[in-house]
Amino acid sequence: MSDTVYIEYRFTVEPKDPASDLLIAELGEAGFESFVEDEDDVLAYIQKTDWSEGMLKDLPILHNPRYKFTYDFKEIEQENWNATWEQNFQPIIVDDVCMIRAPFHEAIDVKYDIVIEPKMSFGTGHHETTHMMLQHILQLDIEGKTVLDMGSGTGVLAILAGMRGATIIDAIDIDNWCYLNAKENVERNSMDFISVYEGDVALLEGKKYDLIIANINRNILLADLPNYAASLNTGGVLLLSGFYAEDLEMISQKCTDLALKFKKNLERNNWVAAKYVN
Repeated sequence: MSDTVYIEYRFTVEPKDPASDLLIAELGEAGFESFVEDEDDVLAYIQKTDWSEGMLKDLPILHNPRYKFTYDFKEIEQENWNATWEQNFQPIIVDDVCMIRAPFHEAIDVKYDIVIEPKMSFGTGHHETTHMMLQHILQLDIEGKTVLDMGSGTGVLAILAGMRGATIIDAIDIDNWCYLNAKENVERNSMDFISVYEGDVALLEGKKYDLIIANINRNILLADLPNYAASLNTGGVLLLSGFYAEDLEMISQKCTDLALKFKKNLERNNWVAAKYVN
C-alpha cells in the first residue's frame, strides 16, 4: 500500500455551513474516501486510480447558486498523509467523557482516551455521524455484549465499544487501507480482542451480535439492512448513521419491514444517527 497515490482536493466554501457537509456527502458518493476540515477549507482525498480530472463537473452542490466554491487539487503520496493530517487534526471531546486524539496530542483526564492515526480512513470523531455514534455508544450498557462495527474506518467506534466492556467485537470495512489502519489503531489502544476484517456483509453469514453499528451511507444501509437484521440477536440494538434527516423515514420504514423498532435518533447539522431494537 505504500505506493498508493491519492489526489488531494482543497475546497474553499462560502458559506461553510451547511455547504461543507453537503459537499462531503456528495464527494463520498462520488468515491472520495477521506475528509479533513479546518477553519476555512475542506480537504478531500480519492485514490488516483479512481480519479479523473473532470469528475466533479456534474457534482450538484458545485452548481448550487446559494454557495460559492473554489478548489484546486494535487497528488499526494500516502506516506505524506500523516504530515498533512497532523497540520489539520485537533483532538475532540465527546460528552465530557471520551477524547479522540492523535499520538502527538497530550492526554487529559477523561474516562475514555482513544488514540488514533487515521491514515486516509474515515472516523476521527469530527464528522457529525461519527460524533453521534460515539454518543449513542456512551449511552448504552454493552458490558459483556457482542458487537459488530460495520464500515469501521479507523475502528474508533469498535474501540470505544471495547472500552465500554464489550467482550467480542468484529470490525469490518471493505477498503483495504481502512482495514490496515483499524488494525493499527486497535493495537495502539490495547484492544487486541477486537477482530478486524476486510470485506462486506458476506462476512456476517452465521454470525450474531447484541449490538450492530453501521455508519456508512443511505444506499448501502438500505441494501444491507436485511443482513444486519438477520445477524442481530433478540433484544439487540442497531445503530445506523451516514444519512440526512430527510432520509430517516425511508430508513425507518425499511427497519419496520424487518421487524426492527425505532427508539430514538440524534441529529447534528442535518445528519442523523438512529437507534433501533430487535
